[in-house]
Amino acid sequence: MGVTPGEDAYSIPFLARLLHSLPHLNVTFHQVNNSFDPHSPVYLESLGILGSLPAAWLILTLLVLLIYLLTRCCDRKPRPSRSISALKVSLAIVSVLCCAAIGLGLYGNDDLHNGVVRLLEEGRQVDILVAKIRNQTEAIERQLRVQVEAQLVNMRDIFDEPVSNMSMFKPALNYLEKTMGNNTMAANAAQDIRQPLLGMNLMPKIVVGEKVEAIRWPLTMAVLSVLLILCVILLVGVARHSRCALIAFSVCGLLAVIASYLMASVYLASSVALGDLCIAPDKFVEEQASTELSKDILRYYTSCERARANPFTQRLREAKTAIENMRSNLNSLRQPALNLFPKKQLDTKFSSLKNEVNSADTSVTILTTSVDCRALHAHYLRGAKALCNVGLLGLTMMLVSAVLAGLLLTALVWVDSHTWIYIRKRKDYHQVNENDPYLPPPQASQAIAARTLQRSQGSSYPPDTPPPSYTSALMHNRTHASAPFPHEADSLLDGCDMRPPEHHRGAHMSHLRGHTLGRLPSHHHEPALAGPNNGKYATLSKQCKTLESSDFY
Repeated sequence: MGVTPGEDAYSIPFLARLLHSLPHLNVTFHQVNNSFDPHSPVYLESLGILGSLPAAWLILTLLVLLIYLLTRCCDRKPRPSRSISALKVSLAIVSVLCCAAIGLGLYGNDDLHNGVVRLLEEGRQVDILVAKIRNQTEAIERQLRVQVEAQLVNMRDIFDEPVSNMSMFKPALNYLEKTMGNNTMAANAAQDIRQPLLGMNLMPKIVVGEKVEAIRWPLTMAVLSVLLILCVILLVGVARHSRCALIAFSVCGLLAVIASYLMASVYLASSVALGDLCIAPDKFVEEQASTELSKDILRYYTSCERARANPFTQRLREAKTAIENMRSNLNSLRQPALNLFPKKQLDTKFSSLKNEVNSADTSVTILTTSVDCRALHAHYLRGAKALCNVGLLGLTMMLVSAVLAGLLLTALVWVDSHTWIYIRKRKDYHQVNENDPYLPPPQASQAIAARTLQRSQGSSYPPDTPPPSYTSALMHNRTHASAPFPHEADSLLDGCDMRPPEHHRGAHMSHLRGHTLGRLPSHHHEPALAGPNNGKYATLSKQCKTLESSDFY
């Protein structure tokens, strides 16, 4: 692409050459033309085949994961803590790497967004320049066809009146007709300049591009953010040893793998298409023209070569020459017309015509500057660089990010599915069965409660009196020491031995020594204390139930 010296020329980016060199194959695996042509079904077919490669890898990945999960779902063998710790460390490291890959995608998405926005802005500026040229040519045409032509027609009506000097009248009428012809020629030249520009309306495409980008950019940000959140959930689950978090990632991770590879398919096809476009963006722009003249105009503005002539130069020269001839003819017509028609006040009309012609001449001069290629080519060059340098780099980073995220997420799902099955749930408190063999049967509990109630009713203490102190209880027992001890059969309640300590000496001493929960009677000869058990703590056999607070409610 040739440009004027001193200007920054468009250079094909390395990424564009690399992506353009990828094989473009059809369904029969034959090489097809790799020139960017979105209207060609063969070219679109080749892009679809390239985009199907990540999708095929996704299908293979899901198949392998399915086989693995089927083989591991029933594996409940316990693992040593060192093995699970290694898996947790691996999950943490791969999760951090996956977050970095997704972050690369976020950065690339921002670059692509900036490139597209810059391209749309430069396209808007180009459309403003083209609209400006159309408006200028329309203003020139309207000025010549409406204002100047109306005054010339009025003057022609004056020349239809009879005159006395025919020798002066014929040259004056000739000048007037030449002026009218030049006016028509200048107006036609302005119309010819404006006509091919009527089809160059970029605003509808710019509006569509803005709407698409307004949806694409936040949607991509949302998807990548969700993938980041999944990685964070996995990190939290690994740190807290949460089985629930790991199971949730196993399910959502498969969806993340599918989303990553689907995005990789779209990004691969889009990157290759954009690389093909960036090889020769000027050719694609030229092919959008409908007529041959429009192609020459687009080629002039996209290349801006000094050797290439301005396609509007000829029409501009015609308009400029016609206006100069009008000015000359009006100067030659002025004096004879004033002499032929002194009472028509033609001096004012000639002054008005002269002003209109001068204004049209100025407009043509401004139009000559506007149609120059340098201003429009600068916008085109900045837009092409924004798309093919910044935008293509961002799209390539998104492609690499999607591929890396897909691979890392696959590894995470694999390791995570291998980890959570070895994490056991936290044990709850053991619920005691009411039919526990070590507890007395319900009938015994009811008998104990009945006897306790009878004894409390037969006690000398009032019902609502607080429990006596140890000294009071001791004195109370001394007063009742002479009373006979209850029968032995009544003292044995379902395995609880309520007999005095004297009955435990002898044959049952060894049994009591092996199955006591309280203090044992002393082996030395100590003075016996009054009260039950000689002041010692009561001993309970193996079969005796320990009463708890729950037994009283």
